[in-house]
Amino acid sequence: MARHKQTSRTTPKGTTPSPTGDARPGSTYQAPSPTWVPVVMFGLLAGGIVLILLNYTIEFLGMPSNWYLLGGLGLVLGGIIAATQYR
Repeated sequence: MARHKQTSRTTPKGTTPSPTGDARPGSTYQAPSPTWVPVVMFGLLAGGIVLILLNYTIEFLGMPSNWYLLGGLGLVLGGIIAATQYR
């Protein structure tokens, strides 16, 4: 004889899920990021890469300097930090 496996329900019987998602505090729903987050993210990443490349290719900055390299890496790091805020 086959046994019937009983499962516990997480919602009361007869209810349906919300079509717009659950926006209660403590839920997993997160609003989309504002427009400025990806703009800042890509701007910092591109600015850092350009600064690092200019450090080694353009003569008007003088000899390659560690300060320009660190500045470029700092901009790239800022872009990575901004990327963690993008939803």
